[in-house]
Amino acid sequence: MIARMILNNVLHRPIRTLITVIAVAVEVMLVIIVVGLTSGLVAESAKRVEGVGADIMVQPPSASVFMAFSGAPMPIRLGDKLGEMKYVKSVAPVLLQFNSTNGLDIIYGIDPESFRKVSGGFVFHTGGDLEMPNDILVDDVYSRSKHVVTGQMLHILDHDFHVAGIVEHGKGARLFVFLHTLQDLAGATDKASVFFIKCERPDDTDTVIDEIRALLPRYEIRPLKDFITLMTSSNLPGLQAFINTMIGIAVSIGFLVIFLSMYTTIIERTREIGVLKSLGASKVYIVQVILSESTLLCVAGILVGIAFSYGSRAVFLKLFPTLTILISGEWIFKAAVIAILGGLLGSSYPAWLASRRDPVEALAYE
Repeated sequence: MIARMILNNVLHRPIRTLITVIAVAVEVMLVIIVVGLTSGLVAESAKRVEGVGADIMVQPPSASVFMAFSGAPMPIRLGDKLGEMKYVKSVAPVLLQFNSTNGLDIIYGIDPESFRKVSGGFVFHTGGDLEMPNDILVDDVYSRSKHVVTGQMLHILDHDFHVAGIVEHGKGARLFVFLHTLQDLAGATDKASVFFIKCERPDDTDTVIDEIRALLPRYEIRPLKDFITLMTSSNLPGLQAFINTMIGIAVSIGFLVIFLSMYTTIIERTREIGVLKSLGASKVYIVQVILSESTLLCVAGILVGIAFSYGSRAVFLKLFPTLTILISGEWIFKAAVIAILGGLLGSSYPAWLASRRDPVEALAYE
């Protein structure tokens, strides 16, 4: 009986029901996509840094674990001292430069020989290694997304680079140039942002870290095997606040639309509520009907929102192939709970208002 009444109420105003469901779906989609985009970018960045193949990463004091936020305050000569340590096989200085010309990419300024010793070298799809000062290597993901081919000129950092080769992705950055070339462009002569260190054996990592900390007590020394666990939104200033703000906006959208829909429903059904109460319906029954209807709308919105999320991810990845959007079951569940709670909160006042209707006044309502 009550289920049929709720279903009839929902279908009685199809346009309003559709708008409410879409609003809840947008709420769910915002939560899933925002969290999926941020967590995807963080995880993908961490995976590429680990792919360099080093055992240890040395950064300047107070440097962020998010390497895009690192500067170049370390003198390049520190690499010689690090290379002289026991159990250290090779050291690769790298200068980082953030490029926003055609997207959000990090450029690695490398010394090809030392970087090869640490990482094992690049796997080339086409072309060859860096040879001339203005050469640049791009990975296959960047090549596909930007339609870059070997031999063409690439304008980055207000400078024209010659694409020397297309390499397999996963070696830290998507773009690689000579270290000294990037130093000149960035005004960071004889400076490096990070030193990647390869140990003689993986078991020597802790010993080498202790030795580096004794030499450079204020520097950030991190084992790369644990790097991905450090790459979380809480370690990036402002990212968690951004996520919370977007979730708050999404909840506000769902709350306001549910509130307006349920409030309008109560006004339109004044006589119906009067009939129910005159037939003996209790306040609890009236509240149950309103909240159940709200829950049904939220459930429909959640299902549509999940579909919207996967559809939006497909569109984003089609337009921006370098993006990574992770849609996890955990956040689908959290988004569903947020939508349900927001919907129940939004319908609580209209439900309370309906339960307090005087049956005589309600029956006389025109």
